[in-house]
Amino acid sequence: MTGKSKEGAVVEVRNLMKRFGEITAVDDLSFTVEKGKVLGFLGPNGAGKSTTINMLCGLLKPDRGEVLFNGSREKSLKDRLGLCPQEIVIWPKLTCFEQLVFSGEMYNMKSREARKSAEQLLSDLDLRQKRNKRASTLSGGMQRRLNIALALVHDPEIIVLDEPEAGLDPQSRVMVRDFIKNISSKKTIIFTTHNMDEADRVSDKVVIIDRGKALRNGTPQGLKNSIGSGDVLEIGIRKREHYNQEGILQQVGNLGISIRIEEETLNLKALDIIRRIPEISGIISESGAEITGMQLRENTLEDVFIHLTGRTLRQ
Repeated sequence: MTGKSKEGAVVEVRNLMKRFGEITAVDDLSFTVEKGKVLGFLGPNGAGKSTTINMLCGLLKPDRGEVLFNGSREKSLKDRLGLCPQEIVIWPKLTCFEQLVFSGEMYNMKSREARKSAEQLLSDLDLRQKRNKRASTLSGGMQRRLNIALALVHDPEIIVLDEPEAGLDPQSRVMVRDFIKNISSKKTIIFTTHNMDEADRVSDKVVIIDRGKALRNGTPQGLKNSIGSGDVLEIGIRKREHYNQEGILQQVGNLGISIRIEEETLNLKALDIIRRIPEISGIISESGAEITGMQLRENTLEDVFIHLTGRTLRQ
């Protein structure tokens, strides 16, 4: 029996579990998305993002748990949900306009409504000049934007975008980002991405998962604050003969400054850290290292991501 839904939640994922043989792809995963909000769904390769998306869209049955839409289970999401998959799915021999109209009619839209929606989306995604061109003649970035349009042609309430910016040049990426923000006031949007900067710019809330489990859930700023307040000071060093790494770790740590050493880069974090630079520089010099450069920046979502999932490369 379905329990009481969280107030304001359009999408509610409850305790989802999915196994493939001995592998647990999704492990007791829960999160909510409210109307008019954008959820950034982040994780390393193999974290369980695509499996979760497939269960959310009804393409894969969970072993345990449920997905609720406006507080209830939906037998059919065809008309309410639009999915833009990571792989580009288009009809190469149809023109951009033809396939948008065809897709709209498959969602039981009247021809006039489908044509009107197609024209608007071609304009919004800067494809109007390609209206009568076959999709096979488009660049990869244009095909990606067309793929997004195909997910939206039937005006769905919930939109799922799986890596919508993959393969886009900077100009197209900015356009897609602005487009997502513009439609988010009227839609509920879930999108996956490996671009932490874009997730920070677009998302109202972020869920970071790894090995099928939710590691952290909150606003981008809240997540950045969760790994420590203050700015990040990156210091490049050149190690000399009597380099003492343990000395740097101990003395900088004694100042109440968070420090992480990666090869020849020191990552330090603290409030008002710029005021502490002379003291830090003295410690580094005394510990047998030469400073080669400094960079001061704010905490980023990438810092949170690496802090939670580690630096090990995934296959």
